Amino acid sequence: MPLYCQLKDTLKAAIERGKLKPNDRLPPETELAQLFQVSRMTVRQALIELENEGFIRRRQGQGTFVAERKFRQSLLRLTSFTEDMQSRGLKAGARVLSVKVISGDENLMQRFEAAPDEQFVRLERIRLADGEPMALEISFLRRKFCPRIEEIDFTDRSLYVTLREEFGLELGWASQTIEAKLADEYEAKVLGVPVGVPLLLMQRITYLADGLTRIEYVRSSYRGDRYQLYVEVMR
Repeated sequence: MPLYCQLKDTLKAAIERGKLKPNDRLPPETELAQLFQVSRMTVRQALIELENEGFIRRRQGQGTFVAERKFRQSLLRLTSFTEDMQSRGLKAGARVLSVKVISGDENLMQRFEAAPDEQFVRLERIRLADGEPMALEISFLRRKFCPRIEEIDFTDRSLYVTLREEFGLELGWASQTIEAKLADEYEAKVLGVPVGVPLLLMQRITYLADGLTRIEYVRSSYRGDRYQLYVEVMR
């Protein structure tokens, strides 16, 4: 195995085992070269590999730091943000930015295959994990299936649990698209990240258990530095 691969695996193991913690500053390349008795080029190649895999981050003029742990999200199950965070032992939360009832939106009518006079509830939230912003989430719901839902406080409440327990709505499946985008000024402000950092834009249409009725359209912008998507494929 090349020396840079051995060094990369050594540093990676130290990060995964917690010997090097998020936001810890790594020694300069020259010190790492002396410590592991390798060339500076070997150190540089190992660090490039670790950065490409998301284990470290370089900050201009400051040095190299251990990156925050990424959350792995499976694409095989329909789960809520709250369920995802609870499965990791984290406290899920939200900061509600706005909630309002809207109608006459042609784009929503097409997405939901709804009648022209149908009303929708627009719920915009910052999703938190242990108090840290993870995603900007904008949900649109068909109000006729969940009347007066706009009066419920979703600060620390799961939307999917509310749909089931308060309105008797069982979710069945969802269609979802995922693409990369750069954070605009508004997203950067509410997520606490620099403008232009990579985000994962997920758009989902959720169906009820009958398999036909569309109940939710949600647009979520996840921090690319904290999320990775996971799926198993078979040949």
